Amino acid sequence: MKESIRKANQYIDENREKVDQQYRGAFHLLPPIGWMNDPNGFVYFRGEYHLFYQFYPYDSVWGAMHWGHAKSKDLLHWEELPVALAPSESYDKDGCFSGSAIVKDDKLYLLYTGHVDDEEKREETQCLAVSTDGITFEKIPTNPVIHMQHIDGIADIADFRDPKVFEYKGSYYTVVASKTVDDRGQILLFASSNLEDWSFKSVLLEGEKGQGIMWECPDFYQLGDKYVLTFSPMGSGDHTSVYLTGDFDYKTGKFDWHISGEMDWGFDFYAPQSMVAPDGRRLIVAWANEWEWMPLFKDWGPTYQEGWCGFFNVIREVRMCKDGTLAFVPVEEMEKIRENKFTQREIQITETPQQLKAGDGISFEMKFTLDLEETDADRVELKLRCGKEKESRCIFDLKNGELLVDRSCADGWSVGTSRSVLKVSEKSLDVHIFSDQSSLEIFTDQYRNNHSNNIFAGNDQDAISISAFGGRAVIRDYEAYGLQECFN
Repeated sequence: MKESIRKANQYIDENREKVDQQYRGAFHLLPPIGWMNDPNGFVYFRGEYHLFYQFYPYDSVWGAMHWGHAKSKDLLHWEELPVALAPSESYDKDGCFSGSAIVKDDKLYLLYTGHVDDEEKREETQCLAVSTDGITFEKIPTNPVIHMQHIDGIADIADFRDPKVFEYKGSYYTVVASKTVDDRGQILLFASSNLEDWSFKSVLLEGEKGQGIMWECPDFYQLGDKYVLTFSPMGSGDHTSVYLTGDFDYKTGKFDWHISGEMDWGFDFYAPQSMVAPDGRRLIVAWANEWEWMPLFKDWGPTYQEGWCGFFNVIREVRMCKDGTLAFVPVEEMEKIRENKFTQREIQITETPQQLKAGDGISFEMKFTLDLEETDADRVELKLRCGKEKESRCIFDLKNGELLVDRSCADGWSVGTSRSVLKVSEKSLDVHIFSDQSSLEIFTDQYRNNHSNNIFAGNDQDAISISAFGGRAVIRDYEAYGLQECFN
């Protein structure tokens, strides 16, 4: 593997200055060059957060997957590290696909999918690499550690990927995505005492027709006294990432779920992966894109022409609400990069557009409460990144109880309107928004109703306005900030 790693790192160093910076964000983790998709190996090791990612350095489109690598002390400022994994062996010659990381005996282990795809066969197996310093990794000689013999008669080796590893009471477990013989998504559970010798435990969950043909990038963890299963279902329409909460029995490997929900209603939130922070918070990070929508962009969007493609959403904390649903809250560390605070106690909104101030109008954070007791409007429209007759619209349809994020006029590239049910029976509606150069992340309903959408707006699109139709609206406790750049 050393030669393939050396070649990749040399290419990055020799070509990074060729990457155009126009659409690169200020505070979202992105690759130095080339293509990025799924987050991998989100872990805390020796006092720092490590985050790996699916990476193809040689072009700004998907290719033979490598593992990019970055580390951070604060979840904000990320240090680029050398490529961690690259295709090099017979079992991963066409790609080191997604996986996860775990610390054992002060060593960092990566469990990943080895991908082989040629005229004779398509095969995906689970493989292990280990590091003593958290930077340089060695693939173990007994790879693959989970292979055809483990799933014979259970799943198809051609679609068997994305292991998420975890430890419980001294034993190791991993969930792996697969599909049934009639193309329904399913999640398999395996167990090990040492990370190298694995045995099949159970079919953790099997989907029904219409729920996706492949449940990619599963994650499974305990939150309070319940267990949470998350995955991204391919071929299930508007669902980019979903969660199920319920009960789990380690003896039987049986998961009984009771509540389901969407992790994000936007177009650009896929393959979320979680970890436990040193303070006990369950944190998640996701790829700010999604396979079924990506081809709708012309040439994969304008960043393709800049020599890079892909970034991650703002990292979020997973919290369980009293009713068993989940909330996904931007990490509190984001407050550290706030600047130029602006506040306004009350804003009266009518049909005449009211201009709002938030940083430079490009990279900013905005929070306010819509007072539903004092509001009699049918809808409220918040327009973001406006200029040159372009805009992104966040529409609070109070009459029909719907939230719409419309990016069809955002930039000449993006398409579509994401929709979700909006709670209007409460006394107020909370709104929290993060905007970056090519991203809008909108949170409401106590962070249970979120929309993450990419846009590719120019720097001349820096105006913000809000209007109310069919009556007036009242905003309480408006506050906004500029956000400092996290990358030099």
